[in-house]
Amino acid sequence: MKDILALVEPHLREVDAAIHRQCEAFDPAISGYVAYALGSSGKRLRPALALLVGGATVGVTSRHVDLAVILEMIHLATLVHDDIMDGADTRRGQPTPNARWGNAITVLLGDCLFAHALDLATNFDDAEISRKIARAATAVCTGEILQTQRRFDLNLSHADYFRIIELKTAALFACAAELGVLVGKGDPAVAENLRQFGLKLGTAYQIYDDCLDLAGDEDKAGKTLGTDLKKGKLTLPLLDLLRDAPPADLAVYSQMILRAEDPESIALTAAVRRSGSLKRAIATAVELIEDARVQLAVLPPSPYGEALHAIAQKVSEMIQRFGERPA
Repeated sequence: MKDILALVEPHLREVDAAIHRQCEAFDPAISGYVAYALGSSGKRLRPALALLVGGATVGVTSRHVDLAVILEMIHLATLVHDDIMDGADTRRGQPTPNARWGNAITVLLGDCLFAHALDLATNFDDAEISRKIARAATAVCTGEILQTQRRFDLNLSHADYFRIIELKTAALFACAAELGVLVGKGDPAVAENLRQFGLKLGTAYQIYDDCLDLAGDEDKAGKTLGTDLKKGKLTLPLLDLLRDAPPADLAVYSQMILRAEDPESIALTAAVRRSGSLKRAIATAVELIEDARVQLAVLPPSPYGEALHAIAQKVSEMIQRFGERPA
């Protein structure tokens, strides 16, 4: 992503610096925990979306940087909580907060990050901006609750799955893209197109992450993989496998899912590849990305708009690599 994001790299550096400064807002007794959680620098996709949309519509301003900081802090808070629920030991090549300090402190750390991000959101003059950020944060938490409710649920439908990932992942992408227009007082109609772009891109990105957990390389990913199957999360490749399996195979796969043991996970991953379910999930994500790119037609020609297209194309390429590996 580095070349694609070069256009907003100076602004992303501002975002990183501002995120690290947030440690000063916390009690000194916990600022070390906060600094560790905030120091986990990933792709910064959500901040990049907000900044690039701003550049493509109204021009990047300090308000876009503020928005990017808030969205990334919400995202980091969700990762802190995700790692607790998944029992993950590493993320981006480092021990997770829960691996270092245990679940009790870490869940409260995630709460602090959420609360602080929403506090920052109140600094926008337009209360509707703050409200949309709060609603996106609520959607993320709702999606996580629904996913947790439906673990090991063999009756989970494809519609259920897509609702969950739109809430837990795509909502924040959609918020970044929509508010990238609105914080600069841009056209609300354009903002709606960009919201749809973010929603579809974020949904595709979660399918990518689900495929990564199932068929990725842990060393390259820089985080603990294989947690979805162990925790009973039925992701799109697995749902496709169950939907299309003959009755005898369906019974076997269902028992494997419910047992959630390492040998079963290996066998299920092989079955997902062999059956073509992984490729079908990939195709679904690629189609979503193409639909997302259609929404960018409302933007005037500019390097920022080209970068948004390039991000979508990059995510498409990332997920298609899973289909290139041997079964």
